[in-house]
Amino acid sequence: MPGSKLNQKSASKPARQLLFSEALQHKRLASISTNPQTSPPPTESTTMAEKIHSTTMDRILQEITTVSRRIEGMDASITSLTLETKSMRAEIAGFQSRVTGLEQRMGLVEAQTTMSRD
Repeated sequence: MPGSKLNQKSASKPARQLLFSEALQHKRLASISTNPQTSPPPTESTTMAEKIHSTTMDRILQEITTVSRRIEGMDASITSLTLETKSMRAEIAGFQSRVTGLEQRMGLVEAQTTMSRD
């Protein structure tokens, strides 16, 4: 089957060329990232992509800032509500103490009333 070997060689040639071109592309990209002076001039599509990316990033940062401010506001509200809750609990404890005192006085009054009737 000598014909099949020939077909294998011719079939592997495009694959080798593809690997070679990918290796060259990788090498070119690596040299661009290490040496920005060798980067090709930006094309209209890359410039547009960069603008879109920049605009998107700006919007994301604005949203993050807005959400961060809202969280800070909510945090301040929670702190305020916590303080109010503590104050109300103290007031409730004071009322409970007064009620207990009044109940004790009423108990004494009832006891005195019962004794005076007897």
